[in-house]
Amino acid sequence: MPNVSNVKSKYFEPQGVSAALVSASDSNQTLDIADGGPYGNLTETITLTSSADNSANTFAITGTDGNGDAQTEDVTGPNAGAVSSTNKYLTVTSIVSDAAIATDIQAGILGTGDLTGIVFAGRTRIRGITGTSKAVAGNIVFKNTSITGTTLLTIPTTGAVDAIEPYIPDNGVLFDAGAYITVPATSVTGVTVFYDG
Repeated sequence: MPNVSNVKSKYFEPQGVSAALVSASDSNQTLDIADGGPYGNLTETITLTSSADNSANTFAITGTDGNGDAQTEDVTGPNAGAVSSTNKYLTVTSIVSDAAIATDIQAGILGTGDLTGIVFAGRTRIRGITGTSKAVAGNIVFKNTSITGTTLLTIPTTGAVDAIEPYIPDNGVLFDAGAYITVPATSVTGVTVFYDG
């Protein structure tokens, strides 16, 4: 059996919806970030919620994407409701309005969709996976190089609340330019990935 003494683990857990996880109610033009992520080590769609009309405001969201690269996005403010970012964020470093906020606004996460994360950004092998699936079938996908790279490993879930314990050969699956994971929030409660690190 090969030497696997450098095996590490990382847990990925979809967080579910939370209207105020990123920033609690705030009337400042620069929102006070309470939780900048990562959210369960996965990306999330950012939501902005307000009971008043802030639709004349543009909110600049700055953070990182599923590859860990910097990204910024402008989002039109909500009008007595919620709006969502187009991009998904691994971390959020700031949310800044271009004008005064009409009334308190909060930032949270949508908690749905395919969420991505970084297992390991360099050459690695996936050695094992364990976790729990939900009652909706889906696929846990591992890509090489980036979150949009080549798929090298797909783990289907059963569509029932069940253990995720696929067999992976002793030498693991080689990702020569980094391993990146996609977890469907509707199908997975959480998953631990064992990898060379």
